[in-house]
Amino acid sequence: MTALLAATGAVSAQTFPKPAEFYFAADANTVKPVVAVRETGDVAMQKLIKIVERNPHAKAEVGQLAHMAMDAGRVELGRQLYGRALGAIDRSDGLWRAVVWNYGWDLYRAGDSENALQQWRTLMEARGVTATWIPPTFALALWSVGRKDDAVQWYAAAVRSEPQQWNTPNQFARLLPEWREEERATLAEVQAAWAANPPKWP
Repeated sequence: MTALLAATGAVSAQTFPKPAEFYFAADANTVKPVVAVRETGDVAMQKLIKIVERNPHAKAEVGQLAHMAMDAGRVELGRQLYGRALGAIDRSDGLWRAVVWNYGWDLYRAGDSENALQQWRTLMEARGVTATWIPPTFALALWSVGRKDDAVQWYAAAVRSEPQQWNTPNQFARLLPEWREEERATLAEVQAAWAANPPKWP
């Protein structure tokens, strides 16, 4: 797992794909939490642990447990559990996209923007989707790894797709309700850079 992360982590040194012109797809099977049990907190964690102990082939349960571990600050455990979950499913599994998307967010929130970006890039390249989540998410991650010109290019794709929504940060709270305030603040920096010098298409 460590070797895989090392091999895929140097996003800032790679050529990053250029955005498409528009992004309108909902991609609802991706942008959702992985939920195997409805309980929350310690009750959910204990229930998930028992299920995983009884069933080593559990997938959604491991994915949910991985998220809970990382959300609690147990990052290495979360990485291990995500690795286990992804090792049990392939790209044809309906759960795969949601697990990868959530893993990206958990990595980002653990301070690993490089590998978060790699997870999201994998999703985009796996099926060539033009989902609405992609431009703002890539803009956020690219800005966070210091690739500010690329971030602005991706933000411009959001504006081209829905100009009334993205040409100012005024609607970020409505458009990105699951994002944290600091994440929306970072995206506002990207928006300001875009507004100062909007890139032309193509």
